[in-house]
Order: sequence, then structure tokens, then C-alpha cells
Amino acid sequence: MNKDTPSARPRQPGNEPEIRQRKPFVAPDGLAARQLAAAAIFAVLDQRRSFDEAFQRAADAAKLAPRDRAFARAIATTVLRRRGEIKAVLAKFLEKPIAAKEGKLEAILLSAAAQLLYLKTPPHAAISLAVDQCRADPSTGRFAKLTNAVLRRVAEQGDEILTTLDAAELNIPAWLLVRWQTAYGRDIALHIAAASLQEPPLDLTVKGDAAGWAEKLGGIELSTGSVRLTEAGRIEDIAGYDDGTWWVQDAAATLPARILGQVEGLDIADLCAAPGGKTAQLASAGANVVAVELSPARAARLTSNLTRLKLPVETVISNVITWAPGRLFDAVLLDAPCTATGTIRRHPDILYLKRAEDVTSLAQSQAKMLDAAAKLVKPGGRLVYCTCSLEDDEGANQIARFLSANRQFKRLPIDIAAAGGETGWLTTDGDLRTLPSYFSGLRPGQQGMDGFFVSLLGRLA
Repeated sequence: MNKDTPSARPRQPGNEPEIRQRKPFVAPDGLAARQLAAAAIFAVLDQRRSFDEAFQRAADAAKLAPRDRAFARAIATTVLRRRGEIKAVLAKFLEKPIAAKEGKLEAILLSAAAQLLYLKTPPHAAISLAVDQCRADPSTGRFAKLTNAVLRRVAEQGDEILTTLDAAELNIPAWLLVRWQTAYGRDIALHIAAASLQEPPLDLTVKGDAAGWAEKLGGIELSTGSVRLTEAGRIEDIAGYDDGTWWVQDAAATLPARILGQVEGLDIADLCAAPGGKTAQLASAGANVVAVELSPARAARLTSNLTRLKLPVETVISNVITWAPGRLFDAVLLDAPCTATGTIRRHPDILYLKRAEDVTSLAQSQAKMLDAAAKLVKPGGRLVYCTCSLEDDEGANQIARFLSANRQFKRLPIDIAAAGGETGWLTTDGDLRTLPSYFSGLRPGQQGMDGFFVSLLGRLA
């Protein structure tokens, strides 16, 4: 090599070549919330994990401020409710479907499109942060330009495309929509579907003075005695939380305990009791309650909730099918594990985690639980069976089977007015059936309730 070539020349002080260092990546504001949303969506859609569990775990790791955490949750739940419509919009601008090997790309696109179409996030923010999400993940980095291009077109044309789509058909699994149409007819099934895709308000059950608490919290008092809030924020920040004045409980979920009427001084077993809303109702009304729960984790949550509410309740960890307390009860309430299809508006992951075959398998378990619960009822006592499912196999058909096999029990009339319900909520057999489309006469944002089936049975003396 020639000594006069640049590489052979000695370096003079001050003439050293500049060493360029890559700047460390600094996450822009809002990115962490979007990443949390995408992680929760991916966990449900690709790993079939429950949303609450996945979101809680990811949120604890992210350590976000409450506002960012709430926004991440809003993004994720919107995607889970509206994924069918969102995918249909995205498909207009994608040459081929997104493959599983492409990591969280679908979750990123879905969450960004949800912001554009439903949450009305400014396009520059939703698109820019989605691109940042792609670049921050090795599995999606090469799709940053595609993401930018697709989302820009969603921002420009997405709202118009949405107006042409069938929300029920795209968002509700076909097997479930068919079952609803068979059970309730097409019109009611479509109303159920529409209500199930709405963001629900927050219902509280208070120990007393529901009207006063509704006024204090800026909510409304429902006929069930519930206080309904449409803008609540963090549960822990609502007045009365620390004092144990109220607990979170959908209006429909209050009805199984309410139909028992006056329970002061009665011995009552609450089976499958967690998280404890019905237990709290009964205990605050003066009943002597034994709450039975199989899962130690759920039992711990039940105990924690009752401690905050300052309600003395005996809690037992046991399988209700084999539980042998050695005594009988004035009343037994069984809220049996079910497909929970009446709670999709609160738990949209049900749309992805439940299958048609789950109805059959759960109905078999419910039958065993109902038979076991009946053995705990005193002669002349009462048995309440309920599920938050819209499926007849988990409700009306279950009771028909039970009464056919247990002649010592009969169906008792439900005083629906005293429970705060309406006559139209009773079936022709006299059971109670609520639908997500009920309370439709309230203002937008205040409407709806969970879908519940409740039967009140009495044991012959």
C-alpha cells in the first residue's frame, strides 16, 4: 500500500474520524399504552387466554399511569367487540390476509384501526404510534411502511366502509347467532347482538340510600335498586369505595338474590360465590351466609371483597358437588359456571374463547351442581338456580330436566315487581330471563343489562 494513501497517513490530533453512535430509542408518549393493548389482544386471539388475566398481567409489567392503562383497555376491548368489522375494513387495503408468523402485526393494525374508526383518535397519532410499534418489535419491523400506508387509507375511507357492513354477522360467531335466532327469533337475536357489542355502563349495588348515592355520584337509580354510572374512572377512586358502601354488580346480577325477598335471619348457602356480589347482598340484608367457592384464588378475592365491605361471611373452599356441610339451609343459591354469553358486552373475549361444544359440556356440569345443591335445601326451603348465559341448555332446559327428575321440588312464582323487574322479563314457565337489550328506554350509554336466567324452586315440606 502506498504510504501517501489516506489509509497510510498518520492521524493528526483533532483530525480523528467522527464516530457516529446510534441514538437510543426513546419511546414516544402513548406508545406504551398501545403496546399494552396489542399484547392483550394478541394473548386473547393467538393464545386463547382470558382478557382480564392477560391484560392484568401485561398492565402490571408495564406500570402505566391510570389514564394510559384505561386507554389501553378501551382500545383492546373495542377490538374484541368489533374485530369482524375492523378486519373487513383492513381487508380492503391488504393484498393478502396477515399470517400468524407475522407476530403482533394483526394486533397492531387492529388496535390502530379501532382508534381511527371507533375511538376517534387523531389520525396522525394513531398511525405514527402504530408505525413505532412495528419498528419496536423485531417480528413486525419490516411491515412499518405497509402499516403506515394501510392505516392512512383506513383514516380516509374507513368510516364510509363501516356503513356498508353487517355488525352482527361479522362480530358474533355464526354458531352463537344461530342459537340466539332459534331461541328468541331473528329480530330479538339482532337486538341482543347489537346490545352485546356496546360498551356497558358501571352498575353499583349500595348498602342503602341508592337514590342519594346516585345523586352524589352523578348516576341514575335503576328499578333494581342499582346505581348506574356512565363515567366512573378508576373503581378505587369512586366515593364510598374505601368505606365499603357499595360493590360493583350488574343490575341483572342482583335479581337472583332479590327474588328471595326478606332473608334476615335465614341460613343461606351461596354456591360458586366469587366474586361475591350476591353474597354481599344476602349478608347486608341480614342473612347468615356460607359462601362456597372451588378456586382458592377466587375465594381469596371473595374474602377480600367482603372484608372491604365489612360483611361477616363464612367462606369455604370446596367443590359444590362434593361439599358436605352436615346441615341443611333455608335457601341455597347456585350461580353455576356457564358460557357467560349474556355478559359479552362486559367480557368480549367470550366471542373468541367459547365454542358451541362448551354449551353441552357446561350443561352437564350444571346438572350435577344443581342436583347437589338441591340436597342442601331444608324441607319447605328454596333453591335459586341462575346462569349468566343466554343459552336454553344452560337455563330453561336445565330446570325442565331437574323438575322431571326431582318430584320433591316445584317451581315457585317470582314476584318480579318486588325484585325491581318488569313483567316482560318472566318466561311463559314463570322463570326470569333478562337480555342485554333490556333497559333500552334509557339514554344512550345508560342502556342494557347482562343476560341472566333465574329460576326459583321450592322443596316440598
